[in-house]
Amino acid sequence: MALFNEVQPKTPVRDIETRILRRWRERDIAKKSVTVRDGCPAWIFYEGPPTANGRPGIHHVLSRTLKDIACRYKTMQGFQVARKAGWDTHGLPVEIEVEKQLGLSSKPDIEAYGIEKFNERCRESVVSYEAQWRDLTERIGYWLDMDDPYRTLSNDYIETVWWILRRFFDEGLIYEGHRILPYCPRCGTPLASHEVAQGYVDETIDSIYVKLRVKGTENEYLLVWTTTPWTLPSNVLVAANPDSIYAKAKLGDDIYYLVRDRVEAVLGEEAQILEEFPGRKLEYMEYEQLFPYVKMEDRAFFVALADYVLTTDGSGLVHTAPAYGEDDYRTCQEYGVPLVHLVDEQGRFVDAVTDWAGMFVIDADPQIIRYLARTGALYRKERMTHSYPHCWRCDTSLLYYARQSWFIKTTAMKDRLIAANNEVKW
Repeated sequence: MALFNEVQPKTPVRDIETRILRRWRERDIAKKSVTVRDGCPAWIFYEGPPTANGRPGIHHVLSRTLKDIACRYKTMQGFQVARKAGWDTHGLPVEIEVEKQLGLSSKPDIEAYGIEKFNERCRESVVSYEAQWRDLTERIGYWLDMDDPYRTLSNDYIETVWWILRRFFDEGLIYEGHRILPYCPRCGTPLASHEVAQGYVDETIDSIYVKLRVKGTENEYLLVWTTTPWTLPSNVLVAANPDSIYAKAKLGDDIYYLVRDRVEAVLGEEAQILEEFPGRKLEYMEYEQLFPYVKMEDRAFFVALADYVLTTDGSGLVHTAPAYGEDDYRTCQEYGVPLVHLVDEQGRFVDAVTDWAGMFVIDADPQIIRYLARTGALYRKERMTHSYPHCWRCDTSLLYYARQSWFIKTTAMKDRLIAANNEVKW
């Protein structure tokens, strides 16, 4: 212990750090590191902007340290590195912070409050913690020009974005279409895949086996399995794997169609297999509509074939609702079956779903299951635990949901993007 004490600096480390930072500030060393390189080749650095209406965290220290290393290294190589700070003043982080301040909980609440007033509060909020960000930036020795930052809410910045979009449009690269995206009904926005990965939660739910009566029969049923009963009112197809072996099995007075390897697990040892055949034989077998909420003028309610159907769980027959699953949407497009959308942007059933209109769809699951039991369409209910995505911002259950949106046709530029990427030294 004595030896340890002998080697301790007489001046606390914090005081040494403070002196160094003060000297850098008094001599404007950060600025001089740029001006001393006047006339040298430029190495452009614009900070990937943080949002100043939230406090900085330890992860910002890590990312900013890595950025500072790159900037210092390129400066030492002889480049002039103007370190441009920036503030991200748009998007959900800003909106949600202001919603909390105002006690709002949805986009309709914002509209009722007044969009113009809400936008003004957002503008005020975006620099709430700028002083703390400045302090952090200096304390970690991150050289950055914070006196002349770019801000995404400035008209110059916004007009630049519109200019870029106009170029895409003029080149025929912008189109409107549907895409099934993980969607937060509380925040009113889709989430990117990396955002979805941040919010998975294990939860226990009811999975159900549903009997769909084969058209023209009294006691023959397609047996489908689902973990999302709320999507059943929008059912238009059943999908089967074309290469798997399916069975026609009898249990009591009823006959069921399902994948052969799941007969005993689903129907029990008493079930008698009457016939076996590949899934492609089921194609276009028609069944009776399960719920009465939508009238289909075009053809629907038949078995389609899809390679993605798994036969290790459930029944090997997948209920298909095109608005609430990417595979479902693609299959319905292939078979020319139109989109059926019975859920609004707040995640509630629309008025056409008379039994549960206005109810948040996941909350309606127990009532839907009781409806199926009452009408004789429920074969079995099982409790299961699965990992389900939630919004990392507000913890709301995400819905896989068809959104009509504008897209940039990046596939048209794929070769150019790859070629440019190959020229980058990573």
